[in-house]
Amino acid sequence: MGTPDFAVESLRVLVENDYNIVGVVTMPDKPMGRGHKVQASPIKQYALKNNLYLLQPESLKDTTFIQDLRSLNADIQIVVAFRMLPEIVWNMPPLGTINLHASLLPQYRGAAPINWAIINGEKETGITTFRLKQEIDTGNILFQEKIAIGDNDNAEIIHDKLMILGAQLVIKTVNKILDGTIKGQPQEISDKLNSAPKIFKETCKINWNMTCCEIHNFVRGLSPYPTAWSEFISPDGNPIIVKIYESAKEEINHSLAVGTIICDGKNYLKIACANGFIQILSLQLANKKRMTVQELLRGFSITEGFHAL
Repeated sequence: MGTPDFAVESLRVLVENDYNIVGVVTMPDKPMGRGHKVQASPIKQYALKNNLYLLQPESLKDTTFIQDLRSLNADIQIVVAFRMLPEIVWNMPPLGTINLHASLLPQYRGAAPINWAIINGEKETGITTFRLKQEIDTGNILFQEKIAIGDNDNAEIIHDKLMILGAQLVIKTVNKILDGTIKGQPQEISDKLNSAPKIFKETCKINWNMTCCEIHNFVRGLSPYPTAWSEFISPDGNPIIVKIYESAKEEINHSLAVGTIICDGKNYLKIACANGFIQILSLQLANKKRMTVQELLRGFSITEGFHAL
């Protein structure tokens, strides 16, 4: 059960290692991208290419879907980047339902664990397999693997590392379940847990009153998707929406107002923040492609008086 590319790698590894995949469950086709064309999920595309039986329920409580799922007689269900399951679904197979989550549970329960770990400046994260139960991301932990987060790693880099590592952890977990040697560990209860709620456009706006380090983490934690953004206000007051993909931090004392833009017109664009400057390395204007600052400045003039809001 899964939807995005992150889930495809686990399914691919299972298929290529000759596990008997009796069915694949994914979301219904929906409009995606700039043109809002109806598209199949990456999991559906892989399933069709490999002649796997496919279910795309509108509702996971639909009686026809429940009957179809039960008729597959699956021994185990594997969930990777999918929706919250009702008990009638996750409690169905005799060997249970396992989930692959892109964090070191119990830290970063929720929809966007990779993004929030980077935004919060974590130096490491990881991948967890666990038993599903009713409360989201709270079941007994089966296995975990850690990876380091580099100072300039973004969400895409960590996503791809965890996607590959996670597929191997799924295989390890399934094998241990099949040979009966696996024992789950209850998640530790703590009042110091970070959560990973769903991210919305409003969440992604940069607050230039934060420190250089906080803003740099924010940018890379949202890059390349859903992307941090800001408004550049021209000297005559016109706002320009700008997505920011890459940044560098420069901690230095200054007396400029937060949000002041410093630009030489050719090579660099820096924005004053609480304790220094954020240098913008790549960005995107509305209705334009992503480009480096140097590419932008060859065709767009940022003069004195511009500021970021």
